[in-house]
Amino acid sequence: MELIPFIVKKTGLPETAVRNTIELFEQDCTIPFIARYRKERTGNLDEVQIGAIFQGKTEFAALQSRKEAITRSLQEQDALTEDLLTQIEAASDLNTLEDLYLPYKKKKKTKAEKARNNGLEPLARIIMSQKPDALVPIASRYRNKEVTSVEAALDGARHIIAEWINERKDIRNRIRWHLNKQARLTTRAIPAKEEDEKALKFKDYFDWSEDLRSIPSHRLLAILRAEREGYIRLRLEADHPKIVREIEEKVLRTDNACGQQIRLAIQDGYKRLLFPSISNEALQNAKIKADQEAITVFAKNLRQLMLGAPLGEKRILAIDPGYRTGCKLVCLNAQGGLEHNETIYPHPPANDFRGSVKKLQTLVDAYKIEAIAIGNGTASRETEKLVKSVRFTRDVEVFVVNEAGASIYSASRIAREEFPDFDVTVRGAISIGRRLSDPLAELVKIDPKSIGVGQYQHDVDQGKLKYSLDTVVESCVNAIGVNLNTASVPLLSYVSGIGPKLAENIVAYRKKQGPFKGREEILQVPRLGDKAYEQSAGFLRIKNADNPLDDSAVHPERYSLVEQMARDEKRKLSEIIGQPEVLSGIDLHKYCTDEVGLPTLQDIVRELEKPGADPREKAKQFTFDQSIRSIDDLLPGKLLPGIVNNITNFGCFVDIGIKENGLIHVSNLSKDYVSDVNSVVSLHQQIIVRVLDVDRERKRIQLALVT
Repeated sequence: MELIPFIVKKTGLPETAVRNTIELFEQDCTIPFIARYRKERTGNLDEVQIGAIFQGKTEFAALQSRKEAITRSLQEQDALTEDLLTQIEAASDLNTLEDLYLPYKKKKKTKAEKARNNGLEPLARIIMSQKPDALVPIASRYRNKEVTSVEAALDGARHIIAEWINERKDIRNRIRWHLNKQARLTTRAIPAKEEDEKALKFKDYFDWSEDLRSIPSHRLLAILRAEREGYIRLRLEADHPKIVREIEEKVLRTDNACGQQIRLAIQDGYKRLLFPSISNEALQNAKIKADQEAITVFAKNLRQLMLGAPLGEKRILAIDPGYRTGCKLVCLNAQGGLEHNETIYPHPPANDFRGSVKKLQTLVDAYKIEAIAIGNGTASRETEKLVKSVRFTRDVEVFVVNEAGASIYSASRIAREEFPDFDVTVRGAISIGRRLSDPLAELVKIDPKSIGVGQYQHDVDQGKLKYSLDTVVESCVNAIGVNLNTASVPLLSYVSGIGPKLAENIVAYRKKQGPFKGREEILQVPRLGDKAYEQSAGFLRIKNADNPLDDSAVHPERYSLVEQMARDEKRKLSEIIGQPEVLSGIDLHKYCTDEVGLPTLQDIVRELEKPGADPREKAKQFTFDQSIRSIDDLLPGKLLPGIVNNITNFGCFVDIGIKENGLIHVSNLSKDYVSDVNSVVSLHQQIIVRVLDVDRERKRIQLALVT
């Protein structure tokens, strides 16, 4: 199996596109760079397709590594034949590969191995020949000090036969087929744990049965967590008699004494070896599939969160609300710099309402505040009510900001380096304010798993989750572009071709030399070479640069082409940028070459129409129903405004302004069937919901989307 056919089969993408993309990877090109600036080479593949090729390349490397290890092991055993080597080289998946290796795999002290050591393998071969009608005389010849009876000899021979049957690829594949089609996952509660208070969330799975192939990912992950935490037992069920009969049909040729022994060996081998092995494999495969679905959901949510609507460069007063410890206030300038901080105590036990109002008025005037950002944690509703009751002398917009992960950031090394003279409470408030200004620039500083927009993120494969989320963050950062003169180290580290170390070098150079005046100047940054410049330049923005293209997504390698367009139009470069009527009249076909085709030229023109434009929407104000303060105020039928704050495969969670989020199950999103929740709602979308049911004991709220 070769790399290119392997990936083509896995992805279904054209061979030429796959081959060219692999070549670009081998030239150290990144996924964002390839997707944006090498469309002609890839046949205009998007980031998802290019990412699938990269994943295929990684999986192929892992498969090849395992093949090499198995081949070495077989050579050491002097068991590698030409036929076996051919089968190993042709294997396209790990299951096939491991089945080939199973008969030669070094085993622990098994019953079959013990029987071989007792000299019973020849007896097993005689039985498998299925020729003798009488086995007692034959078996008696194999008695010895360890094998003291005929029955012991036959028993040992059956263990060897059971192992042979367990190692047959055709039989293992047939059982796989049955389990893939018919296996049911069943659960039972562990009686001693049923009354445990923490077991309440797993109550639905105390007596559960469902087809393994159709179980939703979120339910499987919940069941596996319940088992891991010791609240339930689970097992796979199948039509065991039917499977055993099919094995017998493959193995048995007679019903004589040999056949009877083989039949017993089949039953033993199936119960003791085959079913446990293949059922564990089936459950593991189901877990892998569930992990991937959960990771996909998390990635979609993270992308929407990262690309959330920014307020932009505004002077912001940010509030991290609290009761006893007070509300932490910070005043930020338009660039997010800290200008002032202090604490007010408007809520119990201090109840300094008047003093808090006066302080807010003073700060808004003194720092010319344009917007107020309030964290959505403890005391958020009360603080929002306070702020909206204040009469300011200037127009001030008020926003409630999702503060998930702000406490993680405030205690991080990044936060300590940014604000070494302030404690975690001040840093947390700063993070809330900066999230309103630019969610992407602030959220890159936080481990995505701490943002709370996934399902069962702690239960899935952590390596795959990290890769997926890092890929999403990288994609979002490069889709928007980065201001080279203001970006933080964490933000720059996600730019194509940069990474953490070069990001540190860029910021250090900027502090020493002052703002960058043009893109090419980053070549003066220590250890930043031509390849890093090629990969990163198009994603870096420089405001008010000498060359206006430096504040666009046009790559420097195409500057001369754009300048030629301007000359052909008999205009200066500045006279075609931002001029759609001029750009629409350019005949792009005459600029096509082997390297630059219409896809790239069309991208260039779109960018020239609105150079450096932010594709994100602007942040919008939102107000919850002020009459709803707790779950006790909710009644079925009530209509409420809400904000979607998490999306899963089974529905979406909605913030309705109280401690508990409500759930809109997928069946309540629309009158029509919904296969993808993201097709109906998006993260941070402002919606109207109807209360369907309130379970106060379990703190669960069922909602329906009002369309």
